[in-house]
Amino acid sequence: MKIDTAVAVTRLSDVPAAARWAEEMGFDALWTSEIQHNPLFPVVLAAEHTERIALGTAIVVAFARSPMDLAYQAWDLAQLSEGRFILGLGTQVKPHIERRFSMPWGSPTPRLREYVQALRHIWHSWQTGEKLNFRGEFYTFTLMSPFFNPGPIATPNIPIYLAGVNEGLCHLAGEVADGFHIHPFHTVPYLRERILPWMEAGAKEAGRSLAEVDLSTSVFVVTGKDDAEVERAAPAVRQQIAFYASTPSYHSVMAQHGWEGVAEQLSQMAARQKWAEMPALISDEMLATFAVIAPYDRLAQAVRERYDGLINRVTYYTQFIPGTDDRFWQKTIQTFHAGDNHG
Repeated sequence: MKIDTAVAVTRLSDVPAAARWAEEMGFDALWTSEIQHNPLFPVVLAAEHTERIALGTAIVVAFARSPMDLAYQAWDLAQLSEGRFILGLGTQVKPHIERRFSMPWGSPTPRLREYVQALRHIWHSWQTGEKLNFRGEFYTFTLMSPFFNPGPIATPNIPIYLAGVNEGLCHLAGEVADGFHIHPFHTVPYLRERILPWMEAGAKEAGRSLAEVDLSTSVFVVTGKDDAEVERAAPAVRQQIAFYASTPSYHSVMAQHGWEGVAEQLSQMAARQKWAEMPALISDEMLATFAVIAPYDRLAQAVRERYDGLINRVTYYTQFIPGTDDRFWQKTIQTFHAGDNHG
């Protein structure tokens, strides 16, 4: 099982040191996300200042960009990183696409399928010199003169990961993706009984095996150096779980456990902006179901035991500051790599 980490970008100038730290610690991959900053800029700096660690997006919002625009960026990052770049794509939700990015929304799953197909068609054209001729329902790409063609690179096979929670995107990931970012708002029963069967159905439909798709997830953890710190860490995680549980798109996860009534209450509270009151609805049972609760010295083993045989790579949702708790991270990485082919 691989252990990855995420970089929380406040200033781009902090990225080189964070990336070097992650590589020196022994993490397998470093992920960036599209929240308050562009997720691709940090990858440029991380690629320049590292040599081994994989670098990827978890995620970049696909529908905020033309596939051609993202194809150019991914091509350059694949070349700069010498094949270490992983392109993670997500759809976001309708209000953000229409009102934050001012881009069209509709048929997200078929559109994302075509988006992936278009990316691979464009890259194939650049690598082989074959004529660009992609014609789909949502995207058409038929013009690529030599002046605008970046040409072949040594590492053209860019892995594409998708992200999602519900059936459509899970099925699509099994069908077309190299990997799947499972949303942190998940549970092991939901993973076993919904996500994996949906993905397997997509893979079977495409004549593939689910084993061809890397499964990656970010995991909620409630942790600290001792029991007192663990207890103090719990409210922030309850807050995050409550936020996700209030989102209608994620209600299926709550329904898996019979908690759809709580999800509806949280949605109503979110609509009235009662954010401070929402965590009280997340019971101890819910917290233990969504998060791994353990002190530092037992956390890695507890995460491994929960996801063994289910997930290929794990990232802790909690952000840790580079250069702090190095001994904790060294032990964590050793625990995850135990029994793997990492030495």
